[in-house]
Amino acid sequence: MNLKLLLGLKRLTDYKSESRRLSKQIARIVGALVCSSLIFTAVFVGTPRVASMPQAKAAAPSTLRNAAIVATTVTILKETSEIRELAILRPVKSGAQSRTEIERMIVRNLDEQTTPAEMHATELALKKLGLAPPEFQYRPFVVKLLTEQVAGYYDPKAQQFYLADWIELQGQKPVMAHELTHALQDQHFKLRRFEKWPKGDSDAELAAHALIEGDATLAMTLYMAKNPLIALAFIRSLGGSNMASDQFKQAPRAIRESLVFPYEQGSEWATRVYKRGGWASVSQAYAKLPLSSEQILHPEKYFDYETPVKVALPELRTMLGTGWKRIDYDVNGEWSLYLILDQFLNASAESRRAAAGWAGDRYALYEGSKPGDVFTVQLTAWDTQNDAREFFDAYAKRTWRRYPNSKATEITSGDDIKAVNATAQIPVRERHDWQTNEGRVVVELQGSRVLIMEGIPGNADTKALSKASWQ
Repeated sequence: MNLKLLLGLKRLTDYKSESRRLSKQIARIVGALVCSSLIFTAVFVGTPRVASMPQAKAAAPSTLRNAAIVATTVTILKETSEIRELAILRPVKSGAQSRTEIERMIVRNLDEQTTPAEMHATELALKKLGLAPPEFQYRPFVVKLLTEQVAGYYDPKAQQFYLADWIELQGQKPVMAHELTHALQDQHFKLRRFEKWPKGDSDAELAAHALIEGDATLAMTLYMAKNPLIALAFIRSLGGSNMASDQFKQAPRAIRESLVFPYEQGSEWATRVYKRGGWASVSQAYAKLPLSSEQILHPEKYFDYETPVKVALPELRTMLGTGWKRIDYDVNGEWSLYLILDQFLNASAESRRAAAGWAGDRYALYEGSKPGDVFTVQLTAWDTQNDAREFFDAYAKRTWRRYPNSKATEITSGDDIKAVNATAQIPVRERHDWQTNEGRVVVELQGSRVLIMEGIPGNADTKALSKASWQ
């Protein structure tokens, strides 16, 4: 991914020319450092950072360590407040935590915020869409990833900043600036309101976290620009090019890129908003939240406040046969659709073009009583019929590569094809139908919408499922 914090652009900041001396490679390192789990940012709007640093010095005794963190917190909070233009409304408590304390906190908060059923549904969806291998176990992976990554965070519940007690303090000041920006956000914008996001629109939740993390990453970047010696100490503390833990490097691509999204794309978005109206405009975004990953990827759509189209799908479990149940019902959004496409197209520009033009979507995930019985249905809406056609073609290409041994049982095209929904004004222009070793796959285009069904069980009526989904 191209991590661009746009440090060198003219008039990005009022600070002196230090900002132009920070290279894009430094910006890339900054972006990699503040990666964290999307699940976890729902709990700690702060940034877990890389803990595996070979040059870290032995930690000081806890009392001295805590005293040093408290004193440094006061200094950096004051400077961050000036950079971010948010007044300090109250002091921020801070302290050190051991690795055991941080690991215990991770598991506790993960269990509080995410049910086993939700973790199971995410794992099944990743596997069904080909985004993770069949043997992948999501929850154990996330726990291990976070215990490796987290070395500092701001907890809105306790209104306290914590830094790991095994990492040398001097090189961590930029991370503290990032986390203390979260403390200032919390004082002014009440971050706990983002902890219990309504279910059913993960894309809007992702956009909100991109605002929060993009804001903090931009503030951190400007802090580094103002303090180049601290920035150099920070970079030296990384231990060369070892920017991420082994667990992060081993993560499926879709997970890695999703973890980075709030920081990379979020900081690019925050920079655009900042250049348009300064920090006041960024602050105003907490009252007028970005509504979708599309608005983050295309800031002009946020400025126009283009509202996503609401898309609904009916309950289909009775049409799938006995023993089926719906276990997820959510919105993918432009970013997730891009990841689904590019996992197999492996052509970023093509995948981004195909996912652009997104207007709205809805997907549902169903699980049967037998192992391996998984069915997904996606109904996507697009700005124009041309946008829909481009996505339809890309998804068909992706499906051929996703199921290389599949057999195409039906490929139809032409404006004379009858609409699946008899009351529709626009006919289905094209339909692809494959038989795969994971069930039947159908992709249909109708006007400015595309319907995708994967894993249709053999005893199900495909035409009836299609008709019901279009209605």
